[in-house]
Amino acid sequence: MFDLDFLIFGILPYATLAVALIGSIARYERDPFTWRASSSQMLRRKQLVWGSILFHIGIIVLFFGHLIGLFTPIWLLDALGISYSLKQWAAVIIGGAAGLAAFIGCTMLLHRRLSDPRIRNNSTYADIGILALLWVQIVVGMGTIWLTLEHMDGAKMLQFMTWSQSVMALQINAWQEVVDVHWLYKFHIFLGMVILVLFPFTRLVHMLSVPVRFLWRPGYQIVRSRHGAKTVRTGLRPFAQDQRPNPTYPAE
Repeated sequence: MFDLDFLIFGILPYATLAVALIGSIARYERDPFTWRASSSQMLRRKQLVWGSILFHIGIIVLFFGHLIGLFTPIWLLDALGISYSLKQWAAVIIGGAAGLAAFIGCTMLLHRRLSDPRIRNNSTYADIGILALLWVQIVVGMGTIWLTLEHMDGAKMLQFMTWSQSVMALQINAWQEVVDVHWLYKFHIFLGMVILVLFPFTRLVHMLSVPVRFLWRPGYQIVRSRHGAKTVRTGLRPFAQDQRPNPTYPAE
């Protein structure tokens, strides 16, 4: 018998990961010049700075919070003596603060993109659509906090951890772990997978281009070519403190 829960929580996660991975690789290889954030800062700076800062900080904390929260082995929590209730409170407090920051920032960015005619005319449907979808996802995520406050013993948290880790372990019955949870939780998970599917085809893909390695490799810059991104030397190298040349001045 067909079961919607089995389709969404048993099959869809694998299809989502496959599309996100293959789609990202294909876009990088075929359209490297589109692999960017497509910033609208040149059109209007107002609302961008604070909106972008709040949004990115909030989203980054939420992303890694979900990643750590869902995929930390349960046996590790037990070994470290971290109670499920404590982890649940940490998720509510940190996630609530990050969610609020992301909500305010996303609202500012969405309002800016829709209210300014120049920015709206230079935005694609994908630009506006993915931002609106993220806004809805943040609102739904904030709504799940109220449900979580009703069961702070960590029982539901363990269900989601078991489901996500079972999916990664290719256990066919993983979907049964979330059958009885509230529909708002299910909708939140479903939206997360939709966003992941759209990831390679929207501006979100620029997240993979964060130049972290250049923090310890000065004198390099990213050059985008038809064959993809590559690193070249600029010929510049920062001077050590004792190697800086002393300025000379012409005689008067």
